[in-house]
Amino acid sequence: MPSYTDKITKKNAVHSAVLAGFLGWTLDSFDFFVVVFLIDGLAHQFGVPKKDIVRSLMATLAMRPIGAVLFGLLADRYGRRIPLMANILYMSLVEMLCGLSPNYTFFLVMRALFGIGMGGVWGVGASLAMEAVQVRWRGILSGILQSGYSIGYLLAAVAARFLLPGLGWRVMFWAGAAPGLLAFYIRTRVPESEAWKQNRAPTTGQVLRIVAVEWKRFVYLVVLMTFMMFLSHGTQDLYPDFLQEVHRVSAAVRANVAVIYNLGAVVGAIAFGHFSQKIGRRKSIIMALGLSLAVIPLWAFGVNLPALIVGAILMQTGVGGAWGVIPVHLNELSADAARGLIPGLAYQLGILFASPTNSMQYALRARVGYQWAIAGFEMATIVTLAVIVWSGREAHARSFVRDANVSDSDGL
Repeated sequence: MPSYTDKITKKNAVHSAVLAGFLGWTLDSFDFFVVVFLIDGLAHQFGVPKKDIVRSLMATLAMRPIGAVLFGLLADRYGRRIPLMANILYMSLVEMLCGLSPNYTFFLVMRALFGIGMGGVWGVGASLAMEAVQVRWRGILSGILQSGYSIGYLLAAVAARFLLPGLGWRVMFWAGAAPGLLAFYIRTRVPESEAWKQNRAPTTGQVLRIVAVEWKRFVYLVVLMTFMMFLSHGTQDLYPDFLQEVHRVSAAVRANVAVIYNLGAVVGAIAFGHFSQKIGRRKSIIMALGLSLAVIPLWAFGVNLPALIVGAILMQTGVGGAWGVIPVHLNELSADAARGLIPGLAYQLGILFASPTNSMQYALRARVGYQWAIAGFEMATIVTLAVIVWSGREAHARSFVRDANVSDSDGL
């Protein structure tokens, strides 16, 4: 029977694991979305068209599967902690170099290399966090973990509002090097996953064989994540540019709007993550998608700024809500011995296949206008995604360790 001190120690370890995953994803998101607020400035700085800066976003997204494979395999063979620390340190170094870019070619290469680091953080951090918590807390903590993405976007908007005007674009990237400090926190406070210890594969080849055996489920997860990426990046990445081009909204106001609608995404992630523990993962995702579909008229066709803000808040509440279920859903559907690789690789292959999202929407705007480009793209995405989710499976509340009582009594 564990002592009171042992239980407190265990709870502190769980808190640290969840916090590490949350902060890693928050800072990762900040580093990605910094570019969203610098499209015009970077195009002017490097003397290239705006579409080339949009292409750098695509390069980052397309390189993420490499990081998922590299760090995911390391996490399944050698534990979650050390690969996560190495991942974060690598990402911080590349982000620092982005701020030193002398020309567009160097910048593009750095953003592609940053994509490798970004690709590793989510899968390893999510498996570490989800394996640490009690089953009954997985839903809401899944939402909290995933809300780090929206908070990172929010922080990028705050930086664009307050740092960019006075300090310039390079400081935005140097601020993004802060995740390096998180590695020291993980080193000193975060314990290794007990679930990993129990289910560790003897070789890297064995991890890959597990993925091969479960290839049908893995393919389903990749398709699911591809459309989830269409949902998130199709509603977020170009929205500040949409507000500028269609409604002539100033940079300061665009940043403020981004802060507000990302607060909606945080609320949605936590709320629908919590609902998923009660009503199931798939039903919760579909409810969130229904909200996003219903508010497209306000989000894309609002006649004034207040209407657009309301639409953006509700849109991101639904988008964040659907995403809030994803960390727990993917981890529950993944094999025990490959949980470091499968969720992260499915996630990042999804982003690879969805990486042209920004370029597709930007090209559509020339044919049908910006409003119909984003609205039509997202209506098709949401309907298709709802069908994919409903036709799939879930493994609600399955145990990750052999002795379920240990997990449920000693965790958070």
